[in-house]
Amino acid sequence: MSRTSRPVPLPRVAPSPSAEPPYDDERPSGDLPAAPPYVQGALALAYGPEPVEPPARSPLIWGPPGAVPDERRLRALGQAVAEVLSGRRPPASVSPHMTGRAHAELVRSGKIINCARPPLVGTAHVSQPKDGVVEMCVLVHCGDRPRVLALRLERRGVQWLCTDVETTP
Repeated sequence: MSRTSRPVPLPRVAPSPSAEPPYDDERPSGDLPAAPPYVQGALALAYGPEPVEPPARSPLIWGPPGAVPDERRLRALGQAVAEVLSGRRPPASVSPHMTGRAHAELVRSGKIINCARPPLVGTAHVSQPKDGVVEMCVLVHCGDRPRVLALRLERRGVQWLCTDVETTP
């Protein structure tokens, strides 16, 4: 039997995109939103400027009436608020989880936690003074002086919103 030889396709050279980011003068002229600064150890909350329209708030938890929020999510919210108070996170990143008054108070407070490393939140101590209200406090480890952060959350429909934020000076 004779084998007919088929032509073997030759490899082709394809251009590859540049691995380096473009310089500022090489960017397109369209206004692209600036990327938020990278913060190591940050929580996965939405970064970005405050939207013009009220955001569609994502619930902190889903559950039956009277159910207390998940303690892991409460601790994550406490961590995010501590990072805002230390200047390592923009306040807009936690605004979907707060009422307007609490968010304004957080913005007004500014950077009141000074520490060289990112703050680390300890175990959340949760109490439920009445139905639909949860109060929690966490110890924020930042440098040589730990601080206390207290949050009050109220149930609004199926979601929990932070209505008050207090911390030690």
